[in-house]
Amino acid sequence: MPRSEDCEPTRRPTMADVAARAGVSRQTVSLVLGDKPGPNPHTREHVLRAAEDLGFHTDTAAQLLRRARSRQLGVLFTMEHSLDPLVIEGLYAAAAGLDYSIVLSAILPTRGVRQAVDELLGLRCEAIILIGLSIESPAHLTKIARQVPVVEIGQHTGGAGIDSVRTADDEGARLAVDHLVALGHRNIVHVDGGHLPGAADRRTGYRDRMHEHRLDGYVEVLPGDYTEESGVRAAADLLSRPDRPTAVFAANDSCAEGLLHTLGRADVRVPRDLSIVGYDDTRAAGMSYVDLTTIRQDATAMAEFAVAACAERLDDQRTAARDVVLTPTLTVRGSTAP
Repeated sequence: MPRSEDCEPTRRPTMADVAARAGVSRQTVSLVLGDKPGPNPHTREHVLRAAEDLGFHTDTAAQLLRRARSRQLGVLFTMEHSLDPLVIEGLYAAAAGLDYSIVLSAILPTRGVRQAVDELLGLRCEAIILIGLSIESPAHLTKIARQVPVVEIGQHTGGAGIDSVRTADDEGARLAVDHLVALGHRNIVHVDGGHLPGAADRRTGYRDRMHEHRLDGYVEVLPGDYTEESGVRAAADLLSRPDRPTAVFAANDSCAEGLLHTLGRADVRVPRDLSIVGYDDTRAAGMSYVDLTTIRQDATAMAEFAVAACAERLDDQRTAARDVVLTPTLTVRGSTAP
C-alpha cells in the first residue's frame, strides 16, 4: 500500500510521556518501571496502566549501559541434548534469586563456540556458562576464564580456572545395569553417545558393571549419539537380528524414544519383548505414551551450582576452581519388566 506523503513516522513514547500521561514525576515513573520501593500500590498501577496505554517499553540496553555492572550471565547451549530445557529453566530461576539475568546463545553448525562467546562478551556478560558442549581442547576456554568466570555443566574438561558441575555418569550406567540384571536380564546392549559429554563415562560404567555381574559375553556397544535418530538406527539394527537382546540401555532419553517408536512400529512390545532404560529423566520420559524408566540427572541442582559458582567468583572473589559431581538416581516406569 502506498504511503501517504503527509504521514510521519510514529515516535517511540518516552518515560517523560508516561509521566505526563500518569500525572507524576519522571522519577516516580523510573521507580515504578524499575520495580524499586517508594511509590504506593495505587500509583504503581496508575503508572503501569499509562505505560501500557502508550505502548512504552523500557530500554533494557540503555539501562545496562548506565549501570557499572550488567549482572548478566551468558549461557551457551547446543539444542542437541534433551536435558538442556530443564537446565536452562533452572538457570533462570537460580539467577533471579541472586539478582542476575540470563542471556542465551545457541551453538549451531554455522556458529561456533568462539563466535558465540565473543558475542556474549560484547553484550557485557560477566560470566559464561556452557551446557554440555563437546569441546576436546579447553585452550580457548582457559583464555576466556582469565577474563570472566567460566562454568561447565555436564562435563569437566579440566581447563585452568574453570568450574564444572556434572553427574557421576559411570554410576548412572551401573544403576541401569543393576536394575536390568535384577529383573533377570543378561543380554543387555548399550547404545552409546559417541564423543558427546558424559558418553565415555556411561560406556565405561556399563562395561564395568556387566563385568562385575560376570556378563562379559553379553557386552555390546552400538554406536549412537543423543538424538532420536540414533535410537532409530539402533532399533533397525536389532530388528534385523534373528536373536535380539532382551534389554537396551540407551545413551539418553531421546535415543530411548527413537528405540521405543521404531520397535513399536515393528510390533516389538516394550517391555514385554524388550526392556529399555534411558538417561536424563526429561519431561517427555514421564509422559504416559513414553513411560520411560531412566536415570535421573538433577538439572535444577546443576543450574543452581553454576549460577552460585559465577556469583562466588564475581561477588566473593573466589579464585580456586571447583568440580562438583552429583549422584544420579533411578526412576522406574513402565519400559522395563522381567
